[in-house]
Amino acid sequence: METGDLDTFELDLSLILHALSDPQRRTIVRELAASSEPVPCGQIELNVGKSTRTHHFRVLREAGLIEQRRDGTRKLTSLRREAVDAKFPGLLDAVLAPVPA
Repeated sequence: METGDLDTFELDLSLILHALSDPQRRTIVRELAASSEPVPCGQIELNVGKSTRTHHFRVLREAGLIEQRRDGTRKLTSLRREAVDAKFPGLLDAVLAPVPA
């Protein structure tokens, strides 16, 4: 799925919740939420192999949480925060909130 293929109101809550159920994918979402600019995929620190990393980004992309675009040899990733917040207000804030000790 290319950038812009998923309309805000085509977002599916079950796909989003499944994507956010994995701690590695939540790490990716947190990193993207903390950045004001698109982030190169390789810049996000995950302790997994390349194929597993690719899988995690694909799940997030297919759920509509992220969008990716090519910039030369890099793939830049950004969180679709506005679209997700428009359809599911407060969801990302709840997921990204620190867990109480």
